[in-house]
Amino acid sequence: MKHPNLPNSLTISRLIAVPFCCYALFKNGGDDSLWRVIAWIGFFLVGLTDFFDGKLARSRKQVTSFGTFLDPVADKISIGAAMVGLSMQGKLWWWVTIVILVREISVTILRLAVIRDGVIPASKGGKLKAAFQGFGVGFYILPLPSWLSIPRDAFMAVAIALTISTGYDYFKKALKK
Repeated sequence: MKHPNLPNSLTISRLIAVPFCCYALFKNGGDDSLWRVIAWIGFFLVGLTDFFDGKLARSRKQVTSFGTFLDPVADKISIGAAMVGLSMQGKLWWWVTIVILVREISVTILRLAVIRDGVIPASKGGKLKAAFQGFGVGFYILPLPSWLSIPRDAFMAVAIALTISTGYDYFKKALKK
């Protein structure tokens, strides 16, 4: 009997959890503090499983083509869903959502285009970018007091800068291949 691949199962669970996170984000018009905290917890757990599925796959030697493809797609769907939801609610500027999603979709398309030549692994900058995006979006989901808007926005500015710079680096590496 073949055992299920736990890392891939975690990735799939992240995808299944995203609609529930979005539901919590929009519950009671999106302004209910309790539901915003629930949404934050949901998106945080989704991000946490992203950390564990990769580590598990490598440590258990369960890295698969399916997981290699689906893991970054699940990342983009979760961060994208949160950002679009926040922009729809007027809590995050649309231009921020568009810049980040255009970069993420472009890099995903590029990965698919060059995959036959080997996957370009995530760089340390790319991992830092993902962390800043995740935490940055989390600060917009949480019902924080207004006096924290300047540090929250500054954190997101760093996420945007990392998003653009790592996207540029990714395209540069891909063109060299």
